Amino acid sequence: MPATQTSRRPATLDAIEHDTEGIGFSMSCEEAVGQLLRALAAAKPGGRILELGTGTGAGTAWLLAGMDGQARLDTLDNDPECLGVARRHHTPDPRVTIFEADGGEWLSARATDDGPGYDLVFADTRPGKFTHLDEALSLVDRGGFYVVDDLARQPSGAAAPEDHCLAVEALIENLESRTGWERLPLLGWSCGVLVMVRK
Repeated sequence: MPATQTSRRPATLDAIEHDTEGIGFSMSCEEAVGQLLRALAAAKPGGRILELGTGTGAGTAWLLAGMDGQARLDTLDNDPECLGVARRHHTPDPRVTIFEADGGEWLSARATDDGPGYDLVFADTRPGKFTHLDEALSLVDRGGFYVVDDLARQPSGAAAPEDHCLAVEALIENLESRTGWERLPLLGWSCGVLVMVRK
């Protein structure tokens, strides 16, 4: 990899990847998607960001790399082993709050309160993507981004099973039918990404 690309990787990413390999987790955010997330986070100075599906914190690292000092990130997952890796590397950063929670329950509760919305929602797990989609979209403020990945294949690189393909097709059709959003489909890029912006 060219030195210019290596130098732009988040400082914590090598250690996260080492620890991720140690627990056998294989569904981390792809590097190309991470670079996109960093750019979108940088476009929202002082912004509020939500990551659904922390995993071991690779995507979290990319988001934090793009955020300024006033931006804040909420990230959640229900896998305590993965969150152990994420907490080890990200807890020292005061800009991030890590939740161990069921994504569907968290979204349902969050969507019904009167708290502020988010400038960027990254859906990298089933809740907020294949379930609880309305709740996740409701949290995106005007001008904010909704980003969903893994639309081309499974993150592990294996051939996607038929039920996954059908779920992806239904999700894309659902998102394309919604008014009040601008869409940037990147379905043939990286693992398959769709970026939506609330108008």
